[in-house]
Amino acid sequence: MKSKFSLLKFSPMIAATLLALTAFSYGQAGTDVKTAADDTGKATKTAVVKTGEATKTAAKDTGKATEKAADKTGSATKTVAKDTGKGVEKGAKATGKATETVAKDTGKATKTAAKDSGKGVKKAAEKTEDVVK
Repeated sequence: MKSKFSLLKFSPMIAATLLALTAFSYGQAGTDVKTAADDTGKATKTAVVKTGEATKTAAKDTGKATEKAADKTGSATKTVAKDTGKGVEKGAKATGKATETVAKDTGKATKTAAKDSGKGVKKAAEKTEDVVK
């Protein structure tokens, strides 16, 4: 009897071996994907924590800078207010002196005008008296 080599005789065994290798390959690929996902998750978590810390630090620094700017603005406003008050006070004093001077001059002019008017009235009265006599 001659024996022929046939794949058909071995095909169930080959199919079983291929099936086992395929299952093992998929299992290994699944493990590799899970490991990569875990690594990505850890890296993402680390990045989030570092970003949160940096944001917190930046917020604190911004708050401090804002507070300093507000203090400087407050001081500058206070200084400007004082200077404005001094300027208004000086202006008021100068206006008061000028008003006083104008009032004196007006008083003198009024007195002079009254004297002149009085003299004119007296002369007119004397003339009227002379005419009446």
